[in-house]
Amino acid sequence: FKVRGASNAVFGLSGEQAARGVATHSSGNHASCLSYAAMLRGIPCHVVMPRTAPQAKKDTVRRYGGVITECEPSTSSREETFARVQAETGGDFVHPYNDPRVIAGQGTCAKEFVEQIAELDGGGLDAVVAPIGGGGMISGTCLTLATLAPECQVIAAEPEQADDAWRSFKAGHIIADDAPKTIADGLLVPLKELTWHFVSNHVSEIYTASDAEIIDAMKLIWKHLRVVMEPSSAVPLAIILKNPDAFAGKRVGIII
Repeated sequence: FKVRGASNAVFGLSGEQAARGVATHSSGNHASCLSYAAMLRGIPCHVVMPRTAPQAKKDTVRRYGGVITECEPSTSSREETFARVQAETGGDFVHPYNDPRVIAGQGTCAKEFVEQIAELDGGGLDAVVAPIGGGGMISGTCLTLATLAPECQVIAAEPEQADDAWRSFKAGHIIADDAPKTIADGLLVPLKELTWHFVSNHVSEIYTASDAEIIDAMKLIWKHLRVVMEPSSAVPLAIILKNPDAFAGKRVGIII
């Protein structure tokens, strides 16, 4: 889903904008996808990544031609380092999630889900569960379902060791953690104003799962589907297994 948002942003740039390239900050997934999209268009891509980001993700960014500047593993360091890199490069800032182009691109996952379910048996879904970190994916899901299936609930799934979205949802305003720690490293960043709009207005509920529960979900998916996924992708199944009564009797779609 990350590459959908990155591609929508990169290929929507004018020729003049594209010539300056793109820039972003990311724990890894958006960085690799933006680098990939930039490679396809033949433009530069500069990314700021935490020094603690998985080496495999750094390797992927570089394989696609992205230029990495490392920062400390905190939101404040990431944003400060990025401001310097963007000033030096002049690249168009493609935010990992607080960007309407990214949200719209990521929303195509839910669009295809709704279309495929309709083709399968003509039915619909009672709820769709997707992971939440900064909120780009869940915002795109809200954007799509509010239009194509307004009766369908949107449920967000978050690691409990990085539960700032859950706490924001309960408090009614954004609560941002600077440097949370969880195995689900793709869900470490806080909500921003654009994504908070969708979360506060269209998400029905946010549930959390522990790291151990996330790992159990990863194992279960491998056992039955032979699908290998990173922890961040397994959180939706983990919260369903943890809260069976909330989903009992419902037709539930899971974006993994």
